[in-house]
Amino acid sequence: MTPKTATGFGLCEPAFGKVGDIKLQGALLNSLNTMYPTTLTQLARANPFSAPLFSLQKVEEPKQTTSVNGQNRRLAAAAVADEGDSCEFGSQKYFILCGFGGILSCGTTHTAVVPLDLIKCRIQVCFLPLDVSCEFGSSKYYALCGFGGILSCGITHTAVVPLDLVKCRLQVDPAKYKSIFNGFSVTLKEDGFRGLGKGWAPTFIGYSMQGLCKFGFYEVFKVLYSDMLGEENTYLWRTSLYLAASASAEFFADIALAPMEACKVRIQTQPGYANTLRECAPKMFAEEGLWAFYKGVVPLWMRQIPYTMMKFACFERTVELLYKFVVPKPRSECSKSEQLVVTFVAGYIAGVFCAIVSHPADSVVSVLNKESGSTAVQVLKKLGPKGVWKGLVARIIMIGTLTALQWFIYDSVKVYFRLPRPPPPEMPESLKKKLGLTE
Repeated sequence: MTPKTATGFGLCEPAFGKVGDIKLQGALLNSLNTMYPTTLTQLARANPFSAPLFSLQKVEEPKQTTSVNGQNRRLAAAAVADEGDSCEFGSQKYFILCGFGGILSCGTTHTAVVPLDLIKCRIQVCFLPLDVSCEFGSSKYYALCGFGGILSCGITHTAVVPLDLVKCRLQVDPAKYKSIFNGFSVTLKEDGFRGLGKGWAPTFIGYSMQGLCKFGFYEVFKVLYSDMLGEENTYLWRTSLYLAASASAEFFADIALAPMEACKVRIQTQPGYANTLRECAPKMFAEEGLWAFYKGVVPLWMRQIPYTMMKFACFERTVELLYKFVVPKPRSECSKSEQLVVTFVAGYIAGVFCAIVSHPADSVVSVLNKESGSTAVQVLKKLGPKGVWKGLVARIIMIGTLTALQWFIYDSVKVYFRLPRPPPPEMPESLKKKLGLTE
């Protein structure tokens, strides 16, 4: 039988029976691997279920090479330049013109289907609920949550600067400032009403940055960890989810807060050191360098991370319990104003627990930022078990009100911008079936 040639090989049909000899088949496959090692060809030729077996005859092919400046160059595929080509394959001009072709191909085609793309986008938007402006978990959602955090933390902390000033002075100089009322009296006598506003600028800047990271990252980490756990475990471990998400968010928030917190405490607790942020920051940097702004970050973590964990976890669970046992109707039937009242009450309850949990570390931070060269361990030993609780009453009043207002402002921002506000979590139907709570 005369073989039929194709692509450098002579192919001829085998002379054995319908099934063929197994040994001969193996020999042919080995010959194929040796003579033509291309992986794709092996797969195509070696499949006994899709094509008959062929014997292969090697045929010499000319190598495709070209000489450039006296050197041989192997060409990819059949890319020998013709006389009419404008440039050499693989040259800079070749790549530039290929890119230009890509610009024309993609730009022209995508622009041509703009009407269809517009309709597609509007169909997608129409599937959003009518009372929300964006999708839960979208970039816009996180950005507006961060903006709500800036307003909630920046405004509230700046509003209570006078109380915060007296609280800090009670912590660092209990002999001079014996109580809250005495602290206000002494401060008014020495500095007047203007003295009560010392440190407002670093407070506003620092806590605005903290609020951005705290609330914005909390929403990010809550969605991230929830996706990792799955729907059922998210419900079962929701308290742990709140604690983990808030701790992760506060870690980054405190790094943003630390420089301004150091300036604030130095202005408030060292009379005569500096009266404004513009005076304080350069002076601290000149005396102690960059470390002056971050030496309190570890005590800040010790204070703020437990505080924030309690703030978010206690708030979330308190809201859940209020709607379950106190509010006489479901959340979906409550007006926006009624929902904000529940938010304020839950925020105040959470704030009281926050103040108690984080107060010892707050005392250490206040003294540490006042005294240059001190460490957290040295300050803790100096204060003792009783000293770390000085100013607790003032801080409970301040933090309780502060936390309630923060949650109220944050939730109001969500309402104003029509952000998705998921209801308190309910047990998934799949989990109810597993627990035998439903048929």
